[in-house]
Amino acid sequence: MKIKYNEIQTAMEDVRRDRFDYYLDLNTGEVITLPVAEIEKALSLLYNESPDDDFEPAVEFDSAVNLQAELDEQQEEAIEMALLVLSDESRFVRIPERPSSHAFATMRSFANTVKNPSLKHRLLQALNGPGSFRRFKDVLLSDKKQRKRWHGYNAKEMKVWIQKWIEQINKKITLTD
Repeated sequence: MKIKYNEIQTAMEDVRRDRFDYYLDLNTGEVITLPVAEIEKALSLLYNESPDDDFEPAVEFDSAVNLQAELDEQQEEAIEMALLVLSDESRFVRIPERPSSHAFATMRSFANTVKNPSLKHRLLQALNGPGSFRRFKDVLLSDKKQRKRWHGYNAKEMKVWIQKWIEQINKKITLTD
């Protein structure tokens, strides 16, 4: 089975998971993106709890009824998919967030490859203390060439990380670009 590396990387790099969560379909290789709100509604249905009242717009426009019907249909489809994903753990595997320790180690490793002593020093300094991820990226804004090199370096490291994750779930999957 083949899966798209970029889709897995995008899912793993979304570490907040406040709006969406991601699952890999082990039958098709497809990455399933589910809204967190619909996952919560599906869990409520699975555990026989009454879901929260649906959102109702404060102002109605002439086309609001049609729009609401479309939204209701999309939400219903998302809830159905969430029910399927949550009820079949042998088919769907949650894609984990990239551990911050891995991201931090990748940034430090990259910084140590930078040849410009001033930029290297600033990158390594940026990694000290809270807010290091933002500071590191801010320092890279000053050097377009190194910023581009960082994205390639990070993608390569992520590919290795993703391959290890795939090996852990014991499936023969080939990554494609």
